[in-house]
Amino acid sequence: MTKPGPRPAAPTHRRKTLLVWAAAALLLAAVVILGGIRSVPPTHRDFLSSDFRTAAHQQAPSPSAAAPAPASPAVDLAAEIQRIIGEHPDHRIGVAVMDTRDGQLQSYGDVAPYTAASTAKVLTAAAYYHLVETGDKSLDTPLGAFNAAFQLKAMINTSSDDSWLLLMQDIGYPNLTAYAATLGITYDPEKNLIAPPDMARLLTQLATGKLLNADHTAELLGYMQHTNDEDLIPAALAPGITVHHKYGVVLGYVHDAALLSAGDRSYAVVIYTWGPNDADSADRLDLIHDLTHQVTGALFGQ
Repeated sequence: MTKPGPRPAAPTHRRKTLLVWAAAALLLAAVVILGGIRSVPPTHRDFLSSDFRTAAHQQAPSPSAAAPAPASPAVDLAAEIQRIIGEHPDHRIGVAVMDTRDGQLQSYGDVAPYTAASTAKVLTAAAYYHLVETGDKSLDTPLGAFNAAFQLKAMINTSSDDSWLLLMQDIGYPNLTAYAATLGITYDPEKNLIAPPDMARLLTQLATGKLLNADHTAELLGYMQHTNDEDLIPAALAPGITVHHKYGVVLGYVHDAALLSAGDRSYAVVIYTWGPNDADSADRLDLIHDLTHQVTGALFGQ
C-alpha cells in the first residue's frame, strides 16, 4: 500500500478568492458598526441648537403647575394723594408728575405757585449755562472769591444761597424772567414763585436735552446727585430707582423736585408743601416720604 504523500498546496486562485471574501466580510462588519455608532445622539449640543431649545422648553412648568400670584392692583394715585391731603388739612400740598418720554403731565392737590425756595436754583443754573453756550458768559468768569463754575456747583450740590445770589445778579433778574418765559415757565426772581407743574416742565426739558448741550446737561445732573441733603424724596425710594433732585426748605415750605428713572421709564416728580410745623420736623419728612411712596408705587410698581 502506497503511503499518502504531502497534501498539495491550494491553487493560487483559490487563496485569492478566500482573501476577497474575508475583506468583504470585514467591510460589511465595519459598515454595520459605524451605522450603529452614528445612530446614537451626540452628547454635545450647541446652545443655539433646536435640540437645546426643545430641552429648555420641556423643563418649563407644565400647565398643571401652580400659577404665579397675581400682581398687586395698580395704585390709584389720585385717591392716595387725596387721602394724604385729607390727613393734613392745615398744609398746602401740590404734586406734579411728568413723563419725560411724552410730556404727559399729572397734577394733584394745590398746584398754584409756591415760594420755590432752593428748587428754583435749577432754573438759575440752566439760565447761566445757556448764556455760556451763547457766548455771553463764561464758566471762568470771577464771581465772588471763585469763578462761575465753582458757584454753579455750590449752588446746586450744597445749596449755597451766596452762590445763588451771585449767579442771579450776574444773569440779571429781567434776563432770568425772560429766559424762564422761553421755556413756558412763569418766574419772578424777586418773589421766587414757581408752580409745581412748571418745575416739572423744567426738569423734563433738562432730562431730555432740550435746555443745554450734552456736556452741560451731564454736569448739572451730576450736581443733582448725592447732595448735602438726601432726606426727602431720595430717602423714600426703592432700590433700583435713580434720582437727580433739588430740595428747597424755607419758612414752613419743604419741597423736593426730582428726576426719577428705572429701566426705560423716567419721570419728573415735584412735591411742594407748606405747613405750620417746623420745616425739618419728623411729621413733614413722613409727609414727603408717604407722597414719594405713593407716586413711585404708581409709576414703577415699587
